[in-house]
Parts: sequence; structure tokens; C-alpha cells
Amino acid sequence: MKRIAVINGPNLNLLGTREPDVYGHETLKDLEAGLAGLAEELGVAVSFFQSNHEGEIIDHIHGLRGEAAALLINPGGLTHTSVSLRDALSGVELPVYEVHISNVHSREEFRHRSLVSGVAVGVVCGLGLRGYEYALREAAKHVG
Repeated sequence: MKRIAVINGPNLNLLGTREPDVYGHETLKDLEAGLAGLAEELGVAVSFFQSNHEGEIIDHIHGLRGEAAALLINPGGLTHTSVSLRDALSGVELPVYEVHISNVHSREEFRHRSLVSGVAVGVVCGLGLRGYEYALREAAKHVG
């Protein structure tokens, strides 16, 4: 069974409590449970990783090479600042789907530019946690 990795970056461990007017009331565990059920429906395996540390995320991405068929990532604030994260995503040669819970284009100007989008197959933003579901469906189609 093909595996799709889901990676969440800094501060996403606070889902459900951090700025619920922007990010909603569901927790990271709620998100993971919903995606696990959807993955089962789609016939793919799914794994989850979250870290507030850039180097840990990059090490995890490196470890996906040859282990995963695709990856979904919400890089959080690293979206706009991390060339190293972009390089890691590019270097593992996996289809990447970038996900953002909020509409980053309707927020502060610095959030309008993503260093990750250039290496992503697709980008979903502004659809809340459903964005992960859409990305997972697309990734499952992509990996066949």
C-alpha cells in the first residue's frame, strides 16, 4: 500500500486553541483521525509528523525518500522563510502538496509569498482543515 506522509510545521500542535477564529476549533489529533479514515477509504496508508523545529522537519523529509509516495505539508511560518525546507522538499523528489488552513493571501503581506509553492504539485489554502482532505484525495490519485 502506498504511503502518503503528512507533515505539519511550527505551531500547528496548537490547533484548536491558537487563534480559533482563524484556524478553527479542531485539534491536530482531530485532523489526523479524519485523514486516517479518509486514507483508508482511498486505499493508501498515511503517516503523520509535526515539529516546531525546522531541522527536525528537514530530517524527517529526508527520511521519506524511498519510504513515501507523496507528501502533504503545512509548513506554517517556514513557508515564507525557509530555503532549506524548500531544498529538502525538492531533493527527495516526491510529489508535494502544500496546505494552509487560512487564506494566506488575505492576511499580512509577508504571508503572500511561499518558498514551497515552486516545488509543489498543488497548493490548497483558505479551506480550513478540509484543505488537507482535498490534498490527500489528489495525492492518492497522483500515486495511483
